[in-house]
Amino acid sequence: MIYDVLIIGSGIIGSCVARCLSPYKLKAIVIEKETDVCEGSTKANSAVMHAGFDARPGTLKAKFNVLGNMMFRKLAKDLDINFKKNGSLVVCTGDDGLPVLHDLLRRGRANGVRQLGIIGRNELRMIEPNISENAIAALIAPESCIVCPFEFNIALAENAADNGVEFEFDSEVVSVFKSRELFHTVTSAGREYVSKVVVNAAGVHSDDIHNMICPNRISITPRRGEYLVLDRMDDYVRHTVFPTPTEMGKGILVTPTVHGNVLLGPTAEDISDKEDVKTTQEGRRKIIEGAGIIMNHLPLAKVINAFAGLRAHEDGGDFIIGENDSVKGFIDCAGVESPGLTAAPAIGAHVVELIRKMLDLKEKAFWTRKRKGITRIAGLKRREFKRLAEKDPDYAKIVCKCNKVSLGEIKDSINRTLGAVSLDGIKRRTLAFMGRCQGSFCMDDIAQILANEKKMRLSDVTKKGGRSYQFERDGHEDN
Repeated sequence: MIYDVLIIGSGIIGSCVARCLSPYKLKAIVIEKETDVCEGSTKANSAVMHAGFDARPGTLKAKFNVLGNMMFRKLAKDLDINFKKNGSLVVCTGDDGLPVLHDLLRRGRANGVRQLGIIGRNELRMIEPNISENAIAALIAPESCIVCPFEFNIALAENAADNGVEFEFDSEVVSVFKSRELFHTVTSAGREYVSKVVVNAAGVHSDDIHNMICPNRISITPRRGEYLVLDRMDDYVRHTVFPTPTEMGKGILVTPTVHGNVLLGPTAEDISDKEDVKTTQEGRRKIIEGAGIIMNHLPLAKVINAFAGLRAHEDGGDFIIGENDSVKGFIDCAGVESPGLTAAPAIGAHVVELIRKMLDLKEKAFWTRKRKGITRIAGLKRREFKRLAEKDPDYAKIVCKCNKVSLGEIKDSINRTLGAVSLDGIKRRTLAFMGRCQGSFCMDDIAQILANEKKMRLSDVTKKGGRSYQFERDGHEDN
């Protein structure tokens, strides 16, 4: 079989491209080395849809950030994605920071960001009572939003799959070459895929893929960022609060999440290992120190988890988006670090416009742009919950008490399009394990539900695919 388009990577960029391709008459497939979508950079970031004032005018980061932010609201409605327009603040804590705020204001206006302004100490304290007493001014950007990156990524992939895009998991790309105008992509599973176009959306590994076939080499440095997650609290911080930025990024922020938690981070450390997402004591110290510069009374007793993610920092400092000059039909989406989550809708649309011209694509007679998310009983009114429980009693059986996740939601997360096949997959789709107890009381029950629904042994249940088994196995099973 010859595919029209093969996409490498099912993170936010690959899934956006897949979804944007799905209205057209074509054969498309997404190849992913992990067991599920959203296993790379997308699963571990600040969950902010940036307004677009930080990127240097004229860069692809600036262009796609602002366009992606403008596209997001309609996309969220179509895909049933939860988000909150909470706005962001860049806080300066000394007179030397004021020129930085004014530079960001000029950048933002040059980039086309709407409603930017600078506010003083008094107004800042009115809207954020816990702001540092050293804060003297802030850039305010009302167009900034917070979103669940898992839900965003999964929704895009589900909608693409519902519209005919294929997904192949546990398939790491080991070779890409071109012969007679067709690309041959070979995976670790021993399969070879033939396609007219290849889209490289491999995150921190996008340089590895690019350098397999393109003569002009690129280099991605994994930049590790560590975070702390605080338990739910509604009154500590309202906006996404940043310090003034540095050359390493936007700095350590303090932000609410769409689920009611508070997030602190990230650090920024360039490393060599593209799989190293460990958390460290030094990282925790830097987060607390950095967050304490912009906010008072950090509620550190409410820390419930820590995690780390990798940003794909390209040596040139900008996104690499487009068809390679030397290898026609090979499209890079490389070096997509922050604001990649925000830029993704615009990048997806841009890449598909390139492909549409290459392949002269025609629209399908029927295409569904809508996707219905998992029904969450925690957000239902009493009457709605009663009707749902009467229709399906599984929604009245609470499994995860911290986040009020029902048996019905867990089963839906497993059995829907591109459903969960691991405990992490269930976590990202339902919020189970993400509450105060972090799965201490419900993990065994949820693992048994997964085993039952997938008709496998409990010993075969994994945390995130591969050999990440969670229960004791007989010695011969791993041979």
